[in-house]
Formats: sequence, structure tokens, C-alpha cells
Amino acid sequence: MDAPPPFPNAGPSYNAYANPYTSTPNPGWTPSPNYATGPQRTSADERMWAMLAHLSAPIAAVVSAGWLTIVGPLVVYLTQKDRSHFVRNASAGAFNFTLAMWLVSLIGWILTFTIIGAIVGVPMILIGAFGSIVLGIVGAIKSWNGESYTYPWQLKVLN
Repeated sequence: MDAPPPFPNAGPSYNAYANPYTSTPNPGWTPSPNYATGPQRTSADERMWAMLAHLSAPIAAVVSAGWLTIVGPLVVYLTQKDRSHFVRNASAGAFNFTLAMWLVSLIGWILTFTIIGAIVGVPMILIGAFGSIVLGIVGAIKSWNGESYTYPWQLKVLN
């Protein structure tokens, strides 16, 4: 089907209007220089801080028997949260997960000192310890590769 002819007395500028349904942009059109064309790559510094946020919990779990695991991710979050969105997400996720594992371990220790609580308490302590160590290392590897990592269990305290 052909387009209808222009109405009578349309004038010389009638055909000057561009068809809004064409797939080519107007001549001279260029995208804005601030326009992001794809996912932004993270710098080596951002990856290092994100990796440190994830690794600080397993290191503290080994050094302090699990009691200081929440300190490292919190320090990274407080010092780096305004510099990089990538580091902020990594350190907040590491803190939220580590806090959950710390509470599981704390409840496990409390239950261990009760009469029948050792049956439940010792596995809770082991889950908290291995969760912090193993998943912290997985998060560190992902962060070093520039990928964001989401822990499976988190208490959403920091965003």
C-alpha cells in the first residue's frame, strides 16, 4: 500500500519533515559522551577493596576464633562506601552475611553450654565458621574477577 498523496496546497516544506518511523537517526545525531554503552568495568583498586571486604571475615575467623569476623567488612564499608558502588555492595554484602554467621555461631555457643544444646550448638558453630570461611573466599574470588557476589543468607543491615 502506497502512502496517500500530500493534501492540496501542502507547500514546498511538506516533504521536509522526517518520517518518525525510520530506523536511521537524524543526520548529525551522535550519542551523548556521558552515555554508558555497556557495563562499566571495575578498576583494580575497586576489585582489591571488594576482595579485602570478603577476605577479612575468613582471616578474622581464623585469627580470632570467629569473634571479630564482622569488623573487617564493616571497616571497609565505612571507609570506602562513598568511593565506589562496587565496593559498597561487596562490603555491605560481606558484613550482612558475616553478621548472620556470627549470630548463628553465638547462638551455637550459648546452646552448647546448656544440657542438651551441644547436639544443636556444635553444628551451628561449625556452620557459622565454615560459612564465613568458604563463602568469604568464594566472594573474594568473584570480586577479584570484577563480578558482584551475593551471599545466600544475609541480614540486611547495610545497603
